Amino acid sequence: MPTPQEILEELKKIKYPGYSRDIVSFGLIKDIEVASAGVTVTLAPTTANPEVLQEIRRAVAATVTAMGVAMVEVAVTAPEPPQRQAPQVRPGIPGIQHIVAVASGKGGVGKSTVAVNLALALHQLGRRVGLLDADVYGPSVPLMLGLTDRPRSSDDKRIIPLEKFGIKVISMGLFVEERTPVIWRGPMVNKLLTQFLREVEWGELDVLVLDLPPGTGDAQLTIVQQAPLSGGVIVTTPQDVALLDVKRGVTMFQQVNAPVLGVIENMSFHVCPDCGDRAELFGHGGGQRMAQEFNIAFLGEIPLVREIREHCDTGEPIVVAEPQHPQSRAFSDIAQRLLAQLDATRDATPLPTIH
Repeated sequence: MPTPQEILEELKKIKYPGYSRDIVSFGLIKDIEVASAGVTVTLAPTTANPEVLQEIRRAVAATVTAMGVAMVEVAVTAPEPPQRQAPQVRPGIPGIQHIVAVASGKGGVGKSTVAVNLALALHQLGRRVGLLDADVYGPSVPLMLGLTDRPRSSDDKRIIPLEKFGIKVISMGLFVEERTPVIWRGPMVNKLLTQFLREVEWGELDVLVLDLPPGTGDAQLTIVQQAPLSGGVIVTTPQDVALLDVKRGVTMFQQVNAPVLGVIENMSFHVCPDCGDRAELFGHGGGQRMAQEFNIAFLGEIPLVREIREHCDTGEPIVVAEPQHPQSRAFSDIAQRLLAQLDATRDATPLPTIH
């Protein structure tokens, strides 16, 4: 009779349906029990899709049987209901109706580019919008918006955000020189982010967009715990290694009882600037599949297009520079879906209006 570890190694050869990663790395194997009568493998599914579950069960049974085991039972545990924590009381920020955090499980997925263009698209839809660049160590929003001035303070010592293209903006990059690194410990970063939330003169806003640092570490948890979030948006790329980070982002928002408003797939495909041909360099559709797995909205996809990068590098994002460009319209469509999600969330869980 094989050992549990030997069985686990064989189960690593089973790919999760629709992905290139195996079911063990996805965390589906809860327990392996070896007895004289046979082997019982217990699965802890991350999906309620019966077809996917049945395919995985058949594959597990066939794999263990091929190891010389006569009796194989594949049990499936019921998904554990989410633990209901006592709701955290996060005082609202006067004048701000919705706070939306844009997050990514890792760097390099174009999260800040998406956050900037999304904020501008929301403004073009007639909303009053603010943008808080919470990436203290690598602030990029000032460059993307062409901001060089420093914020002033009001008579009552509150920070007055800069305004560009109709949105209000605050960022650590506005307080330090371009080549000066920010070498701060966690408590200092946490204090700064709290100041950006509570001590900035945001005025009346329909949506405050938070561009979170990449990852799911201390700074991210601090700000999502401090802010009365309406919800979070997760930016990913199509390949499996990035999609695993979606799971971390979803878990982070769940820990602070904030709804995930949706997933945006960036760099979804490449469009040739000369012939217009489409190439799926990193695969395609992974963000939509992951959204279905977690039963959250898929807000849309943004291709890998040179103009998006070029306009951000010159300080005039594509949504402003070329509002009729197909990718500007893509950001506008995503912004409309996001507003619909905010309305649905508000209707499901009414939030008090704070003045």
